Amino acid sequence: MTQVLTLLGRRDCPLCEEMQHGLADLVASGRIALRVIDVDEDPVLLARHGLDVPVLMCAARVLCMHRLDREALLACLNSQ
Repeated sequence: MTQVLTLLGRRDCPLCEEMQHGLADLVASGRIALRVIDVDEDPVLLARHGLDVPVLMCAARVLCMHRLDREALLACLNSQ
């Protein structure tokens, strides 16, 4: 079953691009679907996260910020 994850980020953000690239193999395999949201386009998300991006979320739970924590990600996927 494909798990939908949310990546909160912004344009021209090297860390956001790095995290998205780190998830590419799981997206390609169909294990996850990635919903990417630009925090600069949502005032609530911008106020909540400011410069603290990227943020990878599974449902409403934050898995990691700034750098991909593959261990936390796999633990989340394996618990579903």
